[in-house]
Amino acid sequence: MKKVTFLSFICALFLGQAAFAQQAQEVTYVEDPTQGYLFNKFKDNWFIGVEGGAGFYFSPGDNTRDWYNRFSPAASIYVGKWFSPEIGVRLGVNWLQCKGLSSTPDGAGIEWDKPMIDGMYQQKYSEIGPVFDVMFNLTNMFCGYKPGRVYNISAYAGAGGYFTMSKTFPESMDKTEDLGSILNEGWEFTNDRVLTFRAGLLNTFNVSKQVQLSLDIRYSGIDNHKDEPGEGWNKTSHDLQAYVGVTYNFPKREWNHAVVPVCPEPENCDPLRERLEAADARIADLEKQLKACLERPMPEPVVVEEVAPLATIYYPINVYKLTKKDIILLESIAEVMKANPEKNYVITGWADNYTGNDKINTRLRQNRVDGVKKQLVKLGVPNAQVEATINHSNLVDLGEKYQALGRAVTIEEK
Repeated sequence: MKKVTFLSFICALFLGQAAFAQQAQEVTYVEDPTQGYLFNKFKDNWFIGVEGGAGFYFSPGDNTRDWYNRFSPAASIYVGKWFSPEIGVRLGVNWLQCKGLSSTPDGAGIEWDKPMIDGMYQQKYSEIGPVFDVMFNLTNMFCGYKPGRVYNISAYAGAGGYFTMSKTFPESMDKTEDLGSILNEGWEFTNDRVLTFRAGLLNTFNVSKQVQLSLDIRYSGIDNHKDEPGEGWNKTSHDLQAYVGVTYNFPKREWNHAVVPVCPEPENCDPLRERLEAADARIADLEKQLKACLERPMPEPVVVEEVAPLATIYYPINVYKLTKKDIILLESIAEVMKANPEKNYVITGWADNYTGNDKINTRLRQNRVDGVKKQLVKLGVPNAQVEATINHSNLVDLGEKYQALGRAVTIEEK
């Protein structure tokens, strides 16, 4: 079972290293428009703009005045800031001129030098004052923020307060005189102040990162001046205006999208998965074989009796001559052989293979076995009873440490 567990560990380690190598691949970070955008600092995304155009004034009782005579100039200057690509504000000064009719000589801006129309006095006065708008970029809201977009449309709504300016005429004039002969002395602020609420569509065209051209279509509702006899105020007056303008955007002008990590494409792990499945199948097969092996009955052990050599004579390195002790041992061996003439014997010459070379070792083996056989025959052992041979292997395969045990001659019963 240990082999099976080790194989499983190797497979798990290999797959773990592959997964770690995949995770170690470089991860890049990019801006992703789908994840929204980051808010800039308060000092960023400011702008300044100027615009000029014309307005069409229509208040109660003005229908009798020719329509082409109801157009008048208008202009604005603004400073503003975008808090996000979708929401911004602007604060500025708006000037517009109004042309209407009044049924009373006490109305604002009566033009005493102009003839009456259908029994009503002609009016012309100017409104100028601070205004404030909240702006909503509809393009970015519904189409998403895109820095390089050329055209954007924004809706806005706001309010303001106007100071009224009108022509002044000599205080000593006789209003019964011919109105066409009366000369006015210029324009001055009256004591009249009115409120306005406004809404419009601002179309912008980016000609560069810094400069925009614009077309501003606006409706204004203005507190009407008293232009009918009696006390109180008339209903709200209305003015429809169109402006063309230019805007300068201060840096920072753009918005950064949220940054997200981009991971590399994952490595195709199908080959590894197939190899793992094959390894699992192999492990299952090995477990099956191991289980069958463990359940198989064990055979009775066969005892093989090894017959030890009759005698072994050892030699020092590079020596083949017999010592006196060796001869004494061989005398006893010879007596055994002569007492058993029916038995034959084999004497084998050995040399260790860790020292010398094949040529030297072969000569040592042969000289050693020849010396032993010669001594046995000399001691009376028949030559036919003894067979001499050599063996090129190691007598003892226990390593170089035991090489001395391989320098020998063995005497065994055949």
